[in-house]
Amino acid sequence: MKKFVHFWQTRTGFFMGLLTLLWLKNLLADAVDFSLGISSAYQVILLILNPLATGILFLGLAFFVKNTKLYYWLIMIVYLANNLLLYLNVIYFREFSDFITLNTVLGYSTVNKGLSMSSLALTEPHDVLYWLDVLIILLLLLMGKIKLDSHFLRKRQAFAIFSFSLFLLMFNLVLGEMGRPQLLTRTFDSQYLVKYLGIDTYSIYDCFETWQNQNVRADATENQLKKIIKYHRQHYVAANPKYYGIAKGKNVFVIHLESFQQFLIDDKVNGQVVTPFLNKLYHSKSTIAFKNFFHQVGQGKTSDAENMLETGTFGLPEGSLFSELGSTQTFQSAPAILQQQAHYTTAVFHGDVASFWNRDNVYKNMGYQYFFSARYYDSKGDNSVGYGLKDKLLFADSVKYLQYLQQPFYVKYITLTNHFPFELSAKDDDFKRPQTGNQEVDDYFRTANYLDQSIKEFFDFLQKSGLAKNSIVILYGDHYGLSNSENPYLAKTFKQDPQHFKWYNPQKSWSSWDNAQLQRVPFMICLPNYHHGGIQKTFGGEIDVLPTLLHLLGINSKPYLEFGSDLLAKGHNQTVAFRNRDFVTPKFSDLNGKLFNAAGKKIRMDRHNNRQILAAKQHADQQLDISDLLNSENLLRFYHPKGFKKVNPKNYNYLTGLQQELKLQAKLGTKSTSLFSEHGNHSLESLYQTDAPELTATTNKSTSGQ
Repeated sequence: MKKFVHFWQTRTGFFMGLLTLLWLKNLLADAVDFSLGISSAYQVILLILNPLATGILFLGLAFFVKNTKLYYWLIMIVYLANNLLLYLNVIYFREFSDFITLNTVLGYSTVNKGLSMSSLALTEPHDVLYWLDVLIILLLLLMGKIKLDSHFLRKRQAFAIFSFSLFLLMFNLVLGEMGRPQLLTRTFDSQYLVKYLGIDTYSIYDCFETWQNQNVRADATENQLKKIIKYHRQHYVAANPKYYGIAKGKNVFVIHLESFQQFLIDDKVNGQVVTPFLNKLYHSKSTIAFKNFFHQVGQGKTSDAENMLETGTFGLPEGSLFSELGSTQTFQSAPAILQQQAHYTTAVFHGDVASFWNRDNVYKNMGYQYFFSARYYDSKGDNSVGYGLKDKLLFADSVKYLQYLQQPFYVKYITLTNHFPFELSAKDDDFKRPQTGNQEVDDYFRTANYLDQSIKEFFDFLQKSGLAKNSIVILYGDHYGLSNSENPYLAKTFKQDPQHFKWYNPQKSWSSWDNAQLQRVPFMICLPNYHHGGIQKTFGGEIDVLPTLLHLLGINSKPYLEFGSDLLAKGHNQTVAFRNRDFVTPKFSDLNGKLFNAAGKKIRMDRHNNRQILAAKQHADQQLDISDLLNSENLLRFYHPKGFKKVNPKNYNYLTGLQQELKLQAKLGTKSTSLFSEHGNHSLESLYQTDAPELTATTNKSTSGQ
């Protein structure tokens, strides 16, 4: 015991004591206060490791100080600062389900809202454990019970500790990257970074990213817009009068088909139709469907797809625009345009945490009035799989919130179940999987079939509720589900349905052209009381959706800086640019530096095709360059289209969505246009029918609450 007390009285002992306390408090926060979704022993090991690396690094800086009092002052200040950072994040997380960023600190009003005196209500009894040791140590120091050790470490020893901390930090980064590839480049979610790297490393990374982005944007000027405006005017394509305004005033449902590829439409596996309901929609005369529609995402994947559909601009060359720039980005996006131009109510329904892809901040900057994320549903236990709430439950549980939205509304549903690694039990879907030798490929068909069933149940509700008569529904696949490395396994299923895969030649080796064919994703526009639809052969991509939608709703897209063009317009350019600068057209493709004709045969540039290929290449490069310039410099802050007001994110609160709906409902009274009001102030939840095993047959609806 004496040896322990003596060791505690040394500088090294004091350092070890503080490090241990800080480590334990980080573990307490990770286990009790932060909902990090720990799902493996590997992640537990990282949680144990990551506080040690930064703890040794920062506390160990005091070892470079020889002066006795200064050593103890410095190490205590570092300890208190680290403790304060941890606890402020604990309080902030309890209110916002997210972590503090430098942008929220710089925007003091936002932080103040989260950490004001009202946040005393967020404290918990165990919070005393975050501060009790601090009080005791300070008292012991002041009372002289902790003797100050005048023996300092040599610089070589101090540097050895510093070097060890850097090694440990790099080791932690390597383990984090192994557990979640592209963790820092794609920055999916702040919770992922904290889970894999720790709160300190996350805070450092966030500060660096903020500083880097602000430096880039600090030099931006309004003059840079001239180039973008000139490009937009030269490439704007006027609407086709045949389609302009045919959906004016209608509700809009945008259904995001997670990881859903076009080949699934009309596909058969083991004699089973994979997506019978989506097939029916695809071939309906009430649907305008596109068979040559491609995703155009980069590392941001789903967030890139959302950004293109909402803003008509591309994602970033690296990382996610939502995660890296979205907190401070100026958007002129669909929800704000529709709200300001046509008085739409706007909302998103999604069964994952609000912070994933930084959506809780991005949606506010886009002007979304409501965001019903995972906090609004019962996503515990079997209700969730993979990244969040199962699709059937999302659609069913959303009705309690959907019914109070004032019409017309613009609503987006982001599904999740058809997401890698495509986990789903047989009780949820009894689809017989193929045996390709790759589990992800085999499981993909089951989750796609489940998603198809979910969409059918939702469409049945639209019919029963009367919404189908006054709503258009857009369905689109956000990106590929199966990667290029899995495509050869997928090809084993093609022989089961050769008519569906006429483009595939089993006699030749798999090529980048074959991979490109599988980058098609569905894009369907289902219109009420419309009978002139059909399957369009037009080539296009996600960048083209916003101008197409605006024109259908009778809103001119010309005032807004969008880089796609209306898919239904006669002047639409059919060059589809991929984020890696490859491109496809109806006649030829440029993929991985190789040229292919429409049949997939390699070709060379010659005097017959030279002009067309160079023009397509120039179009793809210009599209991406102009979009990157606009977004990286945040140039929309200088652009003010007539009639459009800049979105103020402070106007939106995603924590009390239902209360806000009910308050507005009561205020409007007989002027309310919600579905609930249209049905004599009666709930429509009982109209929703689902066979989801998680929901009881007696109520046939979710009993989950906010």
